[in-house]
Amino acid sequence: MNWNKIQIHTESGALVEAQAPVIISASRSTDIPAFYADWFINRLQKGYVKWKNPFNGVPLYVSFEKARLFIFWSKNHKPMLKYLNFLDEKGYNYYFQFTLNDYDAEKLEPGVPNVQARIDTFIELAERVGKDKVIWRFDPLILTEKIRVDELLKKVENIGNQLKNHTSKLVFSFADIKIYKKVQNNLRNNSILYYEFNEMTMNEFAEGLQGLNENWHFQLATCAEQIPLEKYGITHNKCVDDDLMIKLFSHDKALMDFLGVKITPPDMFNPNGSIEKKRSNKDKGQRQFCNCIVSKDIGEYNTCPHLCEYCYANANKDVAIKNWNLHKQHPNNETIK
Repeated sequence: MNWNKIQIHTESGALVEAQAPVIISASRSTDIPAFYADWFINRLQKGYVKWKNPFNGVPLYVSFEKARLFIFWSKNHKPMLKYLNFLDEKGYNYYFQFTLNDYDAEKLEPGVPNVQARIDTFIELAERVGKDKVIWRFDPLILTEKIRVDELLKKVENIGNQLKNHTSKLVFSFADIKIYKKVQNNLRNNSILYYEFNEMTMNEFAEGLQGLNENWHFQLATCAEQIPLEKYGITHNKCVDDDLMIKLFSHDKALMDFLGVKITPPDMFNPNGSIEKKRSNKDKGQRQFCNCIVSKDIGEYNTCPHLCEYCYANANKDVAIKNWNLHKQHPNNETIK
């Protein structure tokens, strides 16, 4: 999307053109809350960030001047907890995508805190901001020589039983390893024997999840998956979700205007009022079966030290660690690295 452009002054005093997005994703490309929370808040106070295009390396500036909503993506939101009051005081809207897998025994996520610690963080966050603002992701579901569908369901059940009063939604995806050369290489280099999901195993998992959800009553949804699973009560998700934004943040006129939403308050002729969404906000730059609306991502690839074996965002571990060490040397840079 071509966001509105404004002129800003950088810290060095230069006058530059910057994008001024309304919705900011932080981030699909790296784990900003877990590793770059201090950097993010520092940049928010400075008013802008410098971001490099992952395809051509061209830098551009992103201003926070028009920002009304942040979507935070992480496997460990604990470092963000101390900044919630700051975000509230500044009047920002936000919600959290919390990826909470359980691959501890298999060591597929070596840099991630243990699953129980992350469950505790999830609950603490949900109690602070409300369960509708914290979305549980088991993402991706992966099959290996040690993890079959029944084992995956046991892992999901353990977490779901602890989160059933602390979130409203569970989103998942099936690892689609064949389309990511980097993921194939990472798994192969670490001697992990994996299996692709097929229609039979997808349906087997979905049916098992439907049974588990009789206890939880979550909204169930897939992320960017083609397969129809509606017969199991599973829909296709929007992770950057204008319907959720309308539900949670309808008081924010600037955000609603951006989304093309007209809100009519209740009156004697229409006691319930009405909400009308005048246009589709789908992000055409995402994958074919992704339903997300437009947002601006401010993360960068090859900067996440979680070092998950299946990661598509790191070319290899050495590059990610190198960039993480560079960040620690210069934590207040305009860019993450």
